[in-house]
Amino acid sequence: MAYRARSGRKRWTAPDGREQPLWRQRDFGVFWAAQTLSFLGDSFALVALPLLVLQATGSLARMGLLTAVGGAASVVAAVFAGAVVDRVDRRRLLIGCDLVRMVLYGLIPLVWLAGPRVWLLYTVLPLCEAVGMLFAVGYVTVVRGLVGTAQLTEANGRLNATAATAGVLGPLCAGVLAGWAGPAAAIGVDAASFGVSAACLALVRIRRRPADEEPAERAGLWRDLRTGVAFLYGHRVLRALTALLFVFSFLTLGLNDLLVYHLKHDLGHDDGTVGTVMAVGALGTVAGSLLVARVRRGLGFGPTWTAAVAVGGAAVAGLGRAQDVPVVGALAAVFLACVAVAGTCSMSLRQEVTPEPLLGRVTSAFWTLQYAAAPVGAAVLTWTAEHYGTAPVALAAGAACVLLAGIALLTPVRGAGRR
Repeated sequence: MAYRARSGRKRWTAPDGREQPLWRQRDFGVFWAAQTLSFLGDSFALVALPLLVLQATGSLARMGLLTAVGGAASVVAAVFAGAVVDRVDRRRLLIGCDLVRMVLYGLIPLVWLAGPRVWLLYTVLPLCEAVGMLFAVGYVTVVRGLVGTAQLTEANGRLNATAATAGVLGPLCAGVLAGWAGPAAAIGVDAASFGVSAACLALVRIRRRPADEEPAERAGLWRDLRTGVAFLYGHRVLRALTALLFVFSFLTLGLNDLLVYHLKHDLGHDDGTVGTVMAVGALGTVAGSLLVARVRRGLGFGPTWTAAVAVGGAAVAGLGRAQDVPVVGALAAVFLACVAVAGTCSMSLRQEVTPEPLLGRVTSAFWTLQYAAAPVGAAVLTWTAEHYGTAPVALAAGAACVLLAGIALLTPVRGAGRR
């Protein structure tokens, strides 16, 4: 096995010159394991946080407000995240982010011992979401530093698939734990998972950027954001994709709260059922993540992304009217499979076409623009559903997603090629 350079990039290769399979690349394997454990903990929080708010307040609107506050913190952090990631040691940054989130999430079960303190959630979650955005931008740049460009879609798909596999077990366990010890205990598991992830990341060797790929100029943070925006605007596919995802995020950020409320309030099921349905939904993410590389190679980026948004929208449209738990779980699985396909495609495309020195800033700008209106969308979606019912709101959101896919056919996204 040799470690050789090609087109200015270093990568692991076999003696015959071929790319080493991902499962034989030690650093990617450790990184893969770390993120799987982290996502296992996150799946606990995905169930437990809405249940904590619903348990304390009984309000879908309050659930949506918490989601909106967390989303707004992510948007603000995204403005600066790219500039930070492009300036610091990315491995140390990821470890630091994990440790901070371990401490913050660990406060919730400790404080909850004295009784519900909803205000704490509105304090901790925005901070964790801001740190999480910093981690997410660094995560994207690190994956490119671990594998070759030709393996990016496969690597992203495997990371998403194993994370989702952990997400199948996580909600099931979170539902059982929440029913037995309360949702706050499930948040404690999430906190512990960040500590384990940090320990694993300490063992990963991330290839440093060559000197000629380091940013030549240390501009201000706002200028860095403008640099990322300028790159997105200058790339015709990314420009259209950013605008489309701006609307898609507005429509879908609050759907997790809507699903939990529908199961608990409309259908009258317990926390265990919520965890089971979320686990079934995660199976959809597994399927989508495993299939995305093959589908994209066969159909090309544009058809794959557009079809995923359209089918996902159709699933959302039927979610509010579904009265049987198996149907709700199946629709959730279809939607999350489509989100996995569309999300993996868009992330891989950005990694492939963005120059290394700009990758952090472009990712930061992309997510800032994509999620700029999403917190408002989550608040509007959940408030409307609480007052008018989940069925009409889900139908409207799903129909809008299908319409968005139709609009994508009129943009350069439609003709985006096989790479």
